[in-house]
Amino acid sequence: MASQQVTLAQKDRKAFQDLLSCYELKQLTRGRKVADQILKKYPDHGETMCMKGLILVHLGQRDEGIKLIREGMRKDLTSHICWHVWALVQKGEHKYEEALKSYMQALRFDKDNFNITQTRAYESLVESRLHMLRLRPSVRAHWVGLAVAYQLSGNLVEAKRVLEHFQNLLREGPVNDAEYSEFLLFHVHVLEDLGHLQDALAFLDKKSKDRYIVDRTATHTFRARILSKLKNTNMESPQAAEWNTRAESEWRALLDLNPECSDYYRAVLANQGIDLDGLNKDSRTKALELLSEFSVHFPKAYAPRQLALTVAQDDKFRELVKPYIEVALSKGIPSLFSDLKTLYANPFKCQVIEEIVEDIRASSLDDQASPSEPAEYLWTLYFLAQHHSFLGRHQRALEMLNLAVEHTPTLPELYTTRAKLLKRAGDPYGAVRSMDEARKLDGQDRFINTKSGKYRLRAGMVDEAEEIFGLFTRKGAATPGADLTEMQALHYLAEVGDAYRRIGKLNLALKKYYAIQKVFEAFREDQYDFHQYSIRKTILLPYFDMLKWEDEVHSHPSYVHAVVSAARIWIELHDDPSLGKLLQPSSETTDASKKALSKAKKAAHRGNDPSQESQDVANKKVSNQSEDKGLDAPIPKDEDPDGVKMVLADDALERAAKFLATLKESGKRNIDACLANFDVATRRKKYLQAARALAHAHAVDAQHPELHLRVVQFGKTVSSVSDSIASSVKCVLHETLVALKPEEISLDVFTSQYLQSHSTSPSAILACAQAYEFLGNSTEDIESLLFTTLKDNIGLSVEDALRILSYLQRVKSTRAEEFRIACDNKFELSTVFKSSDEQAALRQQCLLEEKEDCDDVEIL
Repeated sequence: MASQQVTLAQKDRKAFQDLLSCYELKQLTRGRKVADQILKKYPDHGETMCMKGLILVHLGQRDEGIKLIREGMRKDLTSHICWHVWALVQKGEHKYEEALKSYMQALRFDKDNFNITQTRAYESLVESRLHMLRLRPSVRAHWVGLAVAYQLSGNLVEAKRVLEHFQNLLREGPVNDAEYSEFLLFHVHVLEDLGHLQDALAFLDKKSKDRYIVDRTATHTFRARILSKLKNTNMESPQAAEWNTRAESEWRALLDLNPECSDYYRAVLANQGIDLDGLNKDSRTKALELLSEFSVHFPKAYAPRQLALTVAQDDKFRELVKPYIEVALSKGIPSLFSDLKTLYANPFKCQVIEEIVEDIRASSLDDQASPSEPAEYLWTLYFLAQHHSFLGRHQRALEMLNLAVEHTPTLPELYTTRAKLLKRAGDPYGAVRSMDEARKLDGQDRFINTKSGKYRLRAGMVDEAEEIFGLFTRKGAATPGADLTEMQALHYLAEVGDAYRRIGKLNLALKKYYAIQKVFEAFREDQYDFHQYSIRKTILLPYFDMLKWEDEVHSHPSYVHAVVSAARIWIELHDDPSLGKLLQPSSETTDASKKALSKAKKAAHRGNDPSQESQDVANKKVSNQSEDKGLDAPIPKDEDPDGVKMVLADDALERAAKFLATLKESGKRNIDACLANFDVATRRKKYLQAARALAHAHAVDAQHPELHLRVVQFGKTVSSVSDSIASSVKCVLHETLVALKPEEISLDVFTSQYLQSHSTSPSAILACAQAYEFLGNSTEDIESLLFTTLKDNIGLSVEDALRILSYLQRVKSTRAEEFRIACDNKFELSTVFKSSDEQAALRQQCLLEEKEDCDDVEIL
């Protein structure tokens, strides 16, 4: 029970106000002294105790400060200051829901307390904003905040009413004011969402004419979109023609501002009834005429020409693409292939592009008169190398690159392309060497160095990759990897996690995947600092975009990849618990690690003056006593930095399920996430969850090979557990299975039919082989089926062959070595199918070359 509230004398109330001022000005040492003076006279004054505790938290004495705050709250539970202080501490510990409750308590006891935390509790947000507006109706931010709260809660009518009421009170707004302009654009946005299109258009026209709206691009965009909606929803209106003409004019005005935006061209075409995704002969001709007009009007713009290449067909495509390629090759544009490769989905266009470029190459060889020919010939070879590599013709691509290197041996792009080619062909160590040659040509190029490090990771050379990354990371960091983790480099974390997983270091791979989760958790927490700022500065439209992005942040490819990969590792550890024990370091390794750490510390201190070091330590200690550490809770020390304890966890499936659950709705749209959910659920005997995961996967890709395998596993599992589950659950499982597989056919026949319809797909053949193994077919039949992938009519890739080889080795097939040798002969440029001794020799050769280049690295 709270003790009686202590009242300060007038003189001491002034001292308490001084304490509050000290905190606001971050005069923490002085504030602590003032608090001590007050508590000497009033030891039970709860508000002073809370303020002193808050200052102690800032000074780094967190435990002592929080203890004092709790005692202060018990002394005075009706003080808004106590609740406000507690909310600040909870917010620093990222307990946002609890912080919001504390803020609401502070608001109960002090109606002038305007602190608020936005946690997507929109009804509470409306209530809080409405209360704040009633207290101070003269503050614009409170009107804006209430309108935003209504808009977020879906009550657009009230949002419109609030905006109109504020403008009526304002009478005359500021001209050419960016914040007021954003406020008015938000009003237009609300009217548009309500469907009051004519009101929105009239409001936009008036405010922009009076120079209240200053954002030209936003004005044109809103007006064009609203006019297009008016025309499309009121086709019979006598004003439809006028709206159409004005919409056309607005879209063209946007093109004048940015002629490289393809969305604007699509909008102009759509305004004239041309849908680029559903063209017929007449609309295609009309679209090409308009795009040709834009190409003349914007002679330096590439977007209309690129769209025209997408739209054109047959001879018209040849007519347009030939000058496009000729000009780009004559200018030496390295990105030409990246620009055109989206067209390769059409085999005819791919063939036409190849013929044109080959003709240019032939003419360059025949004609030696033009002074620009050598450069054009070089970029032609460069394009053809990328072209053939993209189509899987690695030998032909390598020939083109060799010719190009003979012509100009100092162009880094040639070596980076050769590295990419060798990577695709299955030679990771050759790719590393080629990328290193490119790096030597331009040692200051961050992109090439990053690529070089990435290719080392792909080859399993993690330590060597970190040396390259260390050229551009912060020198004071513990390791280059630590700096990249702190910088939230998602591409690095994903690549190094995959590298560790490939070489069997599952513990380190898990640590990297969970580091990606921490990055996205930081993204989520960062939004809380943006809520109040956006309202205060009236940055409303970007604010709504930020909220939409936050809602979909877990659908980011890096996050999905991390979740699925971590789940796969947890499944491996569950299926074979001995893997975790094998990853435990030996005593020799532990001793070596300690020696390496001691050696690194000695190297760091070598050359420093001991007396200067001791003085620096003393100065740092004094500085730390008054330094503001902030309210954020200190990052706890990682007691398992290498993940060796993590992989011994006995709740592997529960951890996998928990990580997968963070995907939420985005997990239902990703086939890999759905399949991982199924695998975890079946092992946990959560059959309804497994059924739901299969249904989601079927909705994403009904013909996916891995889905077929899971359907077979699900069918077998349902039949085996049907006697041990409730009838209602059995009914749901049966209905799900019927939706995935015809009821009248067996699983064997179902697999045979799937194999027959996908007989040229290596992935499908592997999935069917695994299904046959699950159904109990003989090993000889499964091996024979897998060896059919080596036939010429089946497009077996290096990745597919590696998956098949891995499966044969996993099931301890006697023909695994035979398959490896066959693949080694089939893929001439690859080294991944060499024997383990040969691969070890290739790795050693790569490492020796790395040592020889150490002097070059130090010079860089």
